[in-house]
Amino acid sequence: MRVLGFLAVALSLIVGVSPLRSADLPRFRPALPGSGPEALINQINTQELLKNGQKDGGVMFCCCIARSGDLLWSDIYRPMPNSDLLQAEVERCLAKVKFFPAIYEHQPVDAVFYGTVTFAVVGGKPRLRIFANQEVSELEAANDFVGPQPIIGAGSKFTGMHYPKEIPVAIRGLGYLTLKVDAAGNLLDLQVANEEPVSSGFAAVAAIDFNQAKFIPAFRNGDSVECNILLPVYYQP
Repeated sequence: MRVLGFLAVALSLIVGVSPLRSADLPRFRPALPGSGPEALINQINTQELLKNGQKDGGVMFCCCIARSGDLLWSDIYRPMPNSDLLQAEVERCLAKVKFFPAIYEHQPVDAVFYGTVTFAVVGGKPRLRIFANQEVSELEAANDFVGPQPIIGAGSKFTGMHYPKEIPVAIRGLGYLTLKVDAAGNLLDLQVANEEPVSSGFAAVAAIDFNQAKFIPAFRNGDSVECNILLPVYYQP
């Protein structure tokens, strides 16, 4: 994922402009992991992972990024095989990292970031990558693609994920939604795709949670674009 262009814009706005005005901010900017000392990419100890035997692996995660850049909450799920060490390290680091916040219609907003962390050993050296999407085809091609991010406030009816009250036994699960989001962040279509465990009710709840959401639109090669995605929505008690 190419984030340097976004980060350059963010830094140029932070340095020398105080306070920021709406006119100084872009119309849309996704929440981004950042590149400074508090960034996730710089907190994960790749040498320790390599030393402890972590092989090629990956994990997916989501987190709510406040307009200040602080994390309000985070979840990690769908680990690839043999990714226990990487998952534990990402969990440790997410507790203390900072992101660049999202911007919607020229205003900072709270947004949910969906990302994937991959770890590989190449030529005996660790290689860590963080992608701002969870689309398998985009990840395999390492495309410059940032998935759409649901926002809280600014006319969005999305308020977060709500664990279904109807489930009698506390379990973790996923509801899969197919979403079509236009280049201005409007939800054009939402369909239930699948759920884990089967017949758990997570997919129906996910559809309700996201039904009237607004989004930071997807970005490809630095430009906002319409997209179709498969979104795994994670629920835990």
